[in-house]
Amino acid sequence: MSTEGGTKAVVAALMANTGIAISKFVAFAITGSASMLSEAIHSVADSLNQVLLLVGGKRSQRAADDHYQFGYGRVRYVYGFLVAIVLFMVGGIYSLYEGWHKWTHPEPVHDFGIAIAVLSVAIILESFSFRTAIIEANKVRGKRSFAKFVKDARQPELPVILLEDFGALIGLVFALLGVSLAVVTGDGRWDGMGAMAIGSLLIVIALILVREMSGMLVGEGALPEEYDAVKAALESAPLVERVIHLRTLHVGPDALLVGAKIAIRHQESAQDIARGIDEAERLLRIAVPSAQYVFLEPDFDKS
Repeated sequence: MSTEGGTKAVVAALMANTGIAISKFVAFAITGSASMLSEAIHSVADSLNQVLLLVGGKRSQRAADDHYQFGYGRVRYVYGFLVAIVLFMVGGIYSLYEGWHKWTHPEPVHDFGIAIAVLSVAIILESFSFRTAIIEANKVRGKRSFAKFVKDARQPELPVILLEDFGALIGLVFALLGVSLAVVTGDGRWDGMGAMAIGSLLIVIALILVREMSGMLVGEGALPEEYDAVKAALESAPLVERVIHLRTLHVGPDALLVGAKIAIRHQESAQDIARGIDEAERLLRIAVPSAQYVFLEPDFDKS
């Protein structure tokens, strides 16, 4: 996945959500709508999340040192996990609280036209942001469905933005329905119901992100197609008769660690083995450019 593409999607989402958050707070101040306030808090949480992703991307670019010898690439996972927590705490929990408050203490929605206008503009802006994320994801997801892409991705930015923007669009529809039904029926509880629907949606998305980011933090291996490419590249080397066993680990979104025991012929000299291993590493890095750390252990085939 292109890091540049992920950054582009994050910046587009940040610009859209900042403008949307300001307009929603103004609309809430005029209308008093709980759904509008929940949407405003949602946009603030999304904007903060995008800042976190940009900071994580910047910090992950630091060079490896004695303390972090495989670099700082996994910092991006840490910030992705923080995004999920912010979305859960700031967006989801607060929206549920505000919605329950308006359900138990309903209030009329004022200036309905302003609320509809702001929500409609927000839907348009979010759609542009979502479109950017889809375009960037399509460049790298191959034949995977979007759900599979989110599950398999080793880089956090695009999956996070895709889920955030998708959730934002659904949340705006909930807010639109809540405000509209509150005005049509004269019952302010519909506004509170809209806010609670938004909060529930954000919590579901946050839990999905927590699951995905925690997997990345624990340490996920190469994707099946990457694993097969690594094995095929090693076995194409003249020295290697076969790969006895192979282990992979993403030490960062764009950095793969490969450890393999390879079977070689009995008659090879030490010099031939050294040259053969160098050639195997060269072929591997051509086939899988993300294989930055390669450790090969030669052995005789005992099978």
